[in-house]
Amino acid sequence: MSLRFALLGVLAEEPSSGYDLVRRFKISLGQVWPATQSQIYTELTKLADAELIKVSDEGARGRKEYSVTEAGLEQLREWLTDTRPKRQPRNEMLMRVFFLGQIGRAQARAYLTDVEELYVNAESELHELGANVDWDDSDLSVYGRIAMEWGERFAAMNQEWARWALEQIPERNT
Repeated sequence: MSLRFALLGVLAEEPSSGYDLVRRFKISLGQVWPATQSQIYTELTKLADAELIKVSDEGARGRKEYSVTEAGLEQLREWLTDTRPKRQPRNEMLMRVFFLGQIGRAQARAYLTDVEELYVNAESELHELGANVDWDDSDLSVYGRIAMEWGERFAAMNQEWARWALEQIPERNT
C-alpha cells in the first residue's frame, strides 16, 4: 500500500513518466521504499483506474507523463495526517541474529561482520548520493535531505551495533 503513496507523493511534487519514476526509485526513494519497474507500472495502472492520477502528457514512443489528481492529493494528505506508521517493521536481519546460535560462533561472527559491511556500504552510498544531489529549498529537497539524514544515522547506528555484537561473541568456535 505504501508504494501507492510514494508514487502519489512524487507526482504531487511534479508530473513524471513511468521511466522517471523508476529512475527516482532507483536513485533516491529506493533507499526508503524499494520498488521494481513492474511494481511501479502496475501501481500506476491501479492509480489511474482509481482516478488518483491522470495522464497529463503523451510523447514519443508511447511515453506517458502522469500527474496527481485532486482525489489523489486528498488521499495522500489523508495518509500523511490520519494514518500512523507501523512502530516496528519486520527486520529479517535482526530475526536471523536471534538464531545465530544454530550455527558456529565463527559463522555468527562472519554474519555480523557482513552486517557491519552492509551498513558501511549503505552509508557510503548515501554520502555519494547526497554529494550528487543539487539541494535547494523545494519541499522535495528539504524533506528528502531529512530522510537521507535518517538513513545515514541508521547506517551508522547499525555499524556501531554490529561492532558491539561482534565483541559479545567469543572467537573460539564451538
